[in-house]
Amino acid sequence: MPDQSIPEARTPETPAPVDNGGAPSAPPSPEGLTRRRLLGTAGATGVVLGAAGGAAGYAAAPSQATPLSSIGADEVMFHVKHQPGITQGLQARGHLVAFDLAAGAGRKEAAALLRRWSETARRLMAGGAAANDDTDVARDAGPSSLTLTFGFGNSFFARTGLEKQRPVALDPLPDFSSDHLDKARSNGDLWVQIGANDALVAFHALRAIQKDAGSAAKVRWQMNGFNRTPGATAHPMTARNLMGQLDGTRNPKPADSDFDQRIFVPDSGTKDPAWMANGSYAVVRRIRMLLDDWEKLSLTAQEQVIGRKKSDGAPLSGGGETTAMDLEKTDAKGDLIVPINAHARITRPDQNGGAAMLRRPFSYHDGIDPDGTPDAGLLFVCWQADPLRGFVTVQRKLDRGDALSKYIRHETSGLFAVPGGAAEGEYVGQRLLEA
Repeated sequence: MPDQSIPEARTPETPAPVDNGGAPSAPPSPEGLTRRRLLGTAGATGVVLGAAGGAAGYAAAPSQATPLSSIGADEVMFHVKHQPGITQGLQARGHLVAFDLAAGAGRKEAAALLRRWSETARRLMAGGAAANDDTDVARDAGPSSLTLTFGFGNSFFARTGLEKQRPVALDPLPDFSSDHLDKARSNGDLWVQIGANDALVAFHALRAIQKDAGSAAKVRWQMNGFNRTPGATAHPMTARNLMGQLDGTRNPKPADSDFDQRIFVPDSGTKDPAWMANGSYAVVRRIRMLLDDWEKLSLTAQEQVIGRKKSDGAPLSGGGETTAMDLEKTDAKGDLIVPINAHARITRPDQNGGAAMLRRPFSYHDGIDPDGTPDAGLLFVCWQADPLRGFVTVQRKLDRGDALSKYIRHETSGLFAVPGGAAEGEYVGQRLLEA
């Protein structure tokens, strides 16, 4: 399941030699170093995308180790073509939260809320404080790669009288046989994804967003997740999920000729409304991993379920992590080396009519059930230009015989339309709410 993407590069105010992580080779002199100046020295942490078997697609992971001293300085721009938090690399801490508009709130209140949220996101992503009543939780930290991403659920359009602007692609997801969904923790009028490489920075943003909601919207559900901290490994590598598997080797890459076509809504020539130009659709699933059952399997059995080696993510057919999987290779008995129901085989784009999605998940652990079972797994978030062609196509295939399905359980679900990034002077969703 993870691999990583490409964050916005930012030019330092004071040139300095850089290493492969894009961080200054020596820290700046503390003399006259204001917080604003510190934020101006943000390093650009390069990342790439990949994929390896996971719970319904592909995922994201760091491409190069980041010196720990540079983590706080990394800044992601708010005013960009595509909203932040989609193609950036995996962040160490994340919060997913859905809101429902309050009774009586409509289009006017929603527009004011998105205006507040956008201004808060712009300020906090630059390492600043919230405009009003800041909690000081992140006072000592830099931006820490903070991103905030905003989306609209199916129900939002009826609540605001904008039914004619609702995308067809936002129709409810079909039911899947493996679903065990809690409707109270699914969907929502509005959705916010928060990510950062520092837990306090992420929490600071979460509190600011919740406070900004005021009387216009109430939290429907919230989920908290994490990933490996950049720089935690001795060398660049794909991240691991809570099953211990490398997760993200085959994620789509921005360098792919068809990346934008698969992940983002084009400016024109599409059935999507104009306000979705340069946007994407996010499928959000809380996928519980049945770790007690998984960990009873032998190493060989786990690798057969996934179709890849646990040690380095290489396909069972041979080679290294990025070697193309040989689906026809057999052993001395004539049996397929990569089992017919192996997760990595089933999720391959060439086994699903080219369907692919950009996976950018967080792991989660929400304690222990009364019977001692860990409540842990994956906050699955995937991005695509068309969820019917992306997530739904792959999940239907998984539903028909994925070996991994015995060890996971989809417990919540959501689908959100995420518009393109806000231009200078705009707020997210303005082209919808002020059309």
